[in-house]
Amino acid sequence: MKPFIHLIATSIVALWVGAIALISVQNATPVAIQLFSFQTVSIPFGLLLALTALLGMVGTALLYFLVSVDLL
Repeated sequence: MKPFIHLIATSIVALWVGAIALISVQNATPVAIQLFSFQTVSIPFGLLLALTALLGMVGTALLYFLVSVDLL
């Protein structure tokens, strides 16, 4: 069962990497995020998408770890 779960997790990450690569090739224009009066520097949309996906994966892994250790 454990190798099957690793296969699914690897497939999900591979799909994300493929989607990010495809979107970043199609949308190379720089974007800036504006929240209230703060604005970030302009970075390519693909890089922004990759960073947010990475942040989501790390956050999910951290929450999974905290729940499995019964800290939450």
